[in-house]
Amino acid sequence: MKKWLLLLTFMYVRVSAQDMPDMWTKDAAKNNENPNLAWFKDAKFGLFIHWGLYSKLGGKWKDSSYYGSGEWIQNRAKAPAAEYAKVAQTFNPTGFNADQWASIARESGIRYLVITAKHHEGFSMFDSKVTDFDIVDATPYKKDPMRALYAACKKQQIRFGFYYSQFLDWHEPNGGGNKWDFKESDKDYQQYYRAKSIPQLKELLTNYGPLDIVWFDMPGGLTPEQTKQLVDSLHRLQPNCLFSSRVGHNLGDYRDFGDSEVPPTPISGAWESIYTHNDSWGYIQHDLNFKSPKEIIHLLSNVASKGGNLMLNVGPDGNGNWPEYSIRYLQETGKWLKQYGESIYGSTYGLIPAQPWGVTTSKPGKLFLHIWETPANHLLTIPGINAQIKSIKVLGTNTTLAWTQRNNETIVTLPATLPDSRNTVLVLEYSGKQQDLSQLHTQTVSRQYPAITISPVWAVFNGDAATKLFTYSHYYGDWKHDNCAINMKQPQDALVFPLHVQEPGDYKVLLDYQCETGAATQPGLVTIGGQQLPFLTLPTGTYDSHQPMMFIQHAVGVIHIDAAGEYNLTVKPATANKKELFRLRNVILQPLN
Repeated sequence: MKKWLLLLTFMYVRVSAQDMPDMWTKDAAKNNENPNLAWFKDAKFGLFIHWGLYSKLGGKWKDSSYYGSGEWIQNRAKAPAAEYAKVAQTFNPTGFNADQWASIARESGIRYLVITAKHHEGFSMFDSKVTDFDIVDATPYKKDPMRALYAACKKQQIRFGFYYSQFLDWHEPNGGGNKWDFKESDKDYQQYYRAKSIPQLKELLTNYGPLDIVWFDMPGGLTPEQTKQLVDSLHRLQPNCLFSSRVGHNLGDYRDFGDSEVPPTPISGAWESIYTHNDSWGYIQHDLNFKSPKEIIHLLSNVASKGGNLMLNVGPDGNGNWPEYSIRYLQETGKWLKQYGESIYGSTYGLIPAQPWGVTTSKPGKLFLHIWETPANHLLTIPGINAQIKSIKVLGTNTTLAWTQRNNETIVTLPATLPDSRNTVLVLEYSGKQQDLSQLHTQTVSRQYPAITISPVWAVFNGDAATKLFTYSHYYGDWKHDNCAINMKQPQDALVFPLHVQEPGDYKVLLDYQCETGAATQPGLVTIGGQQLPFLTLPTGTYDSHQPMMFIQHAVGVIHIDAAGEYNLTVKPATANKKELFRLRNVILQPLN
């Protein structure tokens, strides 16, 4: 290993929190699937923990407060490395209690935990012999919290992994990223990898016992061949340890999507969505925008319905304490999982696509119906059940619900009050083979719900119309993602949405879109069942991936449906235009009374 490391030549790769979308397309290895992935695919719910010197700062440097990505505060403040390092002199997390952390995670239904061993600031949260800039040598704490947390997680039967930023290191003169202290022309990235990054990775893989994950981040400077040599050498230390896709060059064992990104449709293979609990990964004292238990439950079931895992982040403070909201809201999620966990753990993507009432997950002989929105008439309609139904129950009970089948639909009579208004799960048990309708384009429209929101990913595309994923940020590094229809310039560049309308009546049509200022006032047309709704596009501003992407819900008119049945709703330019009509995020249908 030492021989090939000496031969490495490293290119500087410019990376920052705001450049990360360029790296998010990295896939996992397509061949030679790691045989140890089975546990990962079944786990479904992981906990990310970002903890470092930035936690002590809590989003403040000197007289300035920062929002979003608190772990990037040194970069954002351009704090000199020598001055920033002095934070370690007062970093003394005496409130850290490994058993308490692991116990909360277990109560929350967490199956695996990943914690930052070294983030971009370069400070090591473990006892490293490679550097003195670590929690044992540089702080008054003088202990290795990673060792205690590793042991506590093993007691609670929670699988354990380390996050490691392999290229960015703002503390080291030869590390990636710090251009305010160290000249690029003087940097030797080969020396950084040889002296710190790779030796520390070896420490993590040899000093703590069997690890389940090494979660790499911010690849840079290595060719595909060099990355493969690195991955192979580390896998030899622990063959069963999984490596995340951000090791680079499609050489990870599983795929990580971009921060706060969920694919719109089911994805095969092992993959993971990562989300912050509030707006930052690292602790920010003034960031109180926490996701509620309902939001976490919906996020978890949505990710599972696509076939993936959710890893939700918590940022402890500099004393080692979790935010109170994180503790309470995660424990509340754990209570939900005690009742409905069978629909999450070990499940695969839903064979029935998302419906107005919610999403589905699957197991052999079982379909789980996650009810987010109760239909007004308490009749739950499930399309496309072709297997022989044995029973339908509220999951975790013996109460059988009545159901009927007609016109390729199964209608379940729900109780007057559902046990959990956030997400009550029904289990439909069947015999025989249920067809996989997860990619079915036809969308259900019903008057039993306040609104039906339809993504363009379900449209049939004509002409040059297509979809594109747009990534943008709110606060610094607080990423958002939306799939939008693009390239609609000519009338033939049309989106056709197949609809199954369950009840006749009047529906208001809203188009949820972003429109560049220079493309505004172009004529568009919505058609359905011989009815036409003409409109002119309205400006929302210029798209910039580093700013919020602004959308408008443009009400373009009312349509009337005479009878239940199958319809095609079409959205297209009304005339030939020089610019694309807009970037359509959703079509929304609102029943009118």
